[in-house]
Amino acid sequence: MTENSSHRLVQSVLVSLNGVIGEPLTWAGPYFGEGSAIRSLATLQRSDGFLMGRRTYEIFARQWPAATGPYADALNRAKKYVFSSTLREAEWNNTTVVSGDVVDAVRTLKQSNDLLFYGHGQFGQTLVDAGLVDELTLTLVPVSVPGGTPLFREGGESRRWELVQAGPGHDPGLVSLTYRPASSDTVQDTAA
Repeated sequence: MTENSSHRLVQSVLVSLNGVIGEPLTWAGPYFGEGSAIRSLATLQRSDGFLMGRRTYEIFARQWPAATGPYADALNRAKKYVFSSTLREAEWNNTTVVSGDVVDAVRTLKQSNDLLFYGHGQFGQTLVDAGLVDELTLTLVPVSVPGGTPLFREGGESRRWELVQAGPGHDPGLVSLTYRPASSDTVQDTAA
């Protein structure tokens, strides 16, 4: 169960058929069209802040500042927070570098903001394990990716999720699954 807050943290993840999340720019692009762009823009516009780990920041900071269009404009205007213990300064406008305890910093931001982040690297795993994610949307992309980072890695906390919406994605071939933490979200070890 997520912590009690009137504000939400939404996580959106692209995942291949075989459960890989790493490097989605190399395999998910052909499946994203106008429908996905419209949905991504609406989700971004509902948030007060966009969270990133350093790796996502480096990819986005190269791609989006010079881009144009409704999504690029909204992302460039948005308050952005990059979580890193090594990055000292962010060049992308409206970006704040946050160092220190990730869980405490996100908990503080969430007290007064609806937050959004993409992906599920170490940063995402940390937020899920801490019970801070209120909604997890998986967009299943119809490709099998040889190797790569799996969605959930060994060593994470066991959690139960409740399916709240499932259906076709916003472009042909995609499937969208939205989950919220179950009321009893920890999985009990039944092996004894």
